[in-house]
Amino acid sequence: MKQEFNADYWQNRYQLGQTGWDVGAITTPLRDYFDQMPNTGQRILVPGCGNAYEAEYLYHKGFVHTYVADVAEAPLQLFSERVPDFPKDQLLLQDFFALDSQFDLIVEQTFFCAIDPSLRPNYARKCAELLTPGGKLVGLLFDTIFEQPGPPFGGSREEYRTYFEPYFEFLHFETAYNSIPPRQGRELFIELRRLGV
Repeated sequence: MKQEFNADYWQNRYQLGQTGWDVGAITTPLRDYFDQMPNTGQRILVPGCGNAYEAEYLYHKGFVHTYVADVAEAPLQLFSERVPDFPKDQLLLQDFFALDSQFDLIVEQTFFCAIDPSLRPNYARKCAELLTPGGKLVGLLFDTIFEQPGPPFGGSREEYRTYFEPYFEFLHFETAYNSIPPRQGRELFIELRRLGV
């Protein structure tokens, strides 16, 4: 029987502390990218946010229009306790594929690798739908195949390119030079700009 990676699945993982992907802080590639972003007025989405260290970092740097979304309540609750001044209406207990707002930037950090791989084409299309004209998808993708069953689910840059090419201009799509040590050489840094007007 195929495993369903729904809200109950993820809620259970958080409640049991089965969060091996969680490194306990924002990762270097995203921190370095955020540090050079000048426009704090952007609307930013961190989907499948988990503990949302990226959103916490952005918010404390003045990016007050940062939104986090997850299907599981537990990580949103933990985030709210950790960052009590974060606006409650920017904590979205919602399926990414059901979102209908517009954002200038979407941050990808271990969400793409957590969804069923059959949903990857839908993920790329949904990101494009949620982004404003010229909006960007920025983040990290695993550039490796995992031996154990996922999540996380790995993949290759060639595979990923087929999902994103119809919707995005590729500004950066290369091996991250500043990954954290356990992920060194195994993840791509992406900066993709939505095509069209």
